[in-house]
Amino acid sequence: MAMKKVAHVVERPGRKFGDAPVSIPVPVDLLSTPGIPSRERDVSFFSREYPLENMALEESASVEWARVERERFTPESIEFFDEHQKQMEPIVEWVRVSGELEPTGTPDGEDVTEAIRQKARELGYGEVGFTRNDAHYVYNTRKPQMRKDLPHAICLALEQDYRKTQTIPSMEAEDTHFGTYFDQGPLTMELTAFIRSLGYNIQVSGPTWHYGPMIPLFVAAGLGQLGANGQLLSPHFGSRARLQIIYTDANVTYDQPIDYGIHKFCQECQVCVNRCPGRALMPDKVWYRGIEKNKLVFKRCRPVMARYEGCGVCMKVCPIQKYGMKPVMEHYVETGGILGKGSDNLEGYELSDKGYFGPGKLPSFKREFFDMPHGRAEDWLLIEFRNKLLENKVKNGEGENEDLLWEDFRSRMEESLEGREVSADMGMDRGI
Repeated sequence: MAMKKVAHVVERPGRKFGDAPVSIPVPVDLLSTPGIPSRERDVSFFSREYPLENMALEESASVEWARVERERFTPESIEFFDEHQKQMEPIVEWVRVSGELEPTGTPDGEDVTEAIRQKARELGYGEVGFTRNDAHYVYNTRKPQMRKDLPHAICLALEQDYRKTQTIPSMEAEDTHFGTYFDQGPLTMELTAFIRSLGYNIQVSGPTWHYGPMIPLFVAAGLGQLGANGQLLSPHFGSRARLQIIYTDANVTYDQPIDYGIHKFCQECQVCVNRCPGRALMPDKVWYRGIEKNKLVFKRCRPVMARYEGCGVCMKVCPIQKYGMKPVMEHYVETGGILGKGSDNLEGYELSDKGYFGPGKLPSFKREFFDMPHGRAEDWLLIEFRNKLLENKVKNGEGENEDLLWEDFRSRMEESLEGREVSADMGMDRGI
């Protein structure tokens, strides 16, 4: 006899085009809010008064620092990424100017939602959903480039290789991470060509050039819910996917947010929280910018990412990623337990210079391991320059060596501004 009573069953298309649909039971005790719990008034306030900004800009000081650390700890990753960036450059440039592409057909007035969904699924996208283009989730520096006449958002998730993902953290996992970005390029070009042939305009967000955070729109389109690890947990592959959005004026019908039970499930599970090497995930939800979520502590996450092949342990140890939402929820209904929790199969991982860590065991780091610059690179350089000026005056007197300090500051500032063209976090986004 099942331990948990089922409140409702979510029906979703199969993992791949042509696969049979799946049925996901949602227990009564996991019911919460479809979508993300939010206070719309607060979301609007923060969007207006403290607009969102691209992390590649907002935390550019640590972006530069992280690259230096990667060169120290895993120099092969820098060589790998530099090659990836060269391969991605034509795709990124196409994404940047995609909004200038003209329709090639004439719209006939018919609703094209299912035609676009089927085309995307045929191309290999695992999740496809439709929702409104929400201006609250646009980076401040991207607003001038974003078209104002595309009210709809097509949300697309492309699954990355399962086996390679389970080797996190590793260069093999980085390979599938980057490889999936690269795969998005030609697929999106083909899908947008199809939409334009129907007579509609488009503008693309991702890969590596994004107009804003995408998870809120994916949740609104019913493609999953926000997990405790800060990632989208979708039905078939959890967070093991690269996300992308096509903005359009096509005649489409919106999907609706769905309560998969993830909000309360994550509070029961807590595996990602307990297994994070940097202790960067918080066990309890807080309200942040009008959204209720488990907040990530950035300064405890970035140093681990920089030194251990992008880390990603929070993705690896998520049972939704490992087993899929259907088996996990069925197991919870039958037993009241979390599938895989406490097992090496789910929770084990290895760090290159520290060895293997099974359930209940975590690596330890010295306090200075987490020391890194914060905020924008130009602000951090200015603070450093000010400190050097003060130190110079104490040691050498007024005006001594100041020309050399100015020259060093100017050179480093120019180098920092040029560095904005390099993708942050090994390919996730670019500053300009």
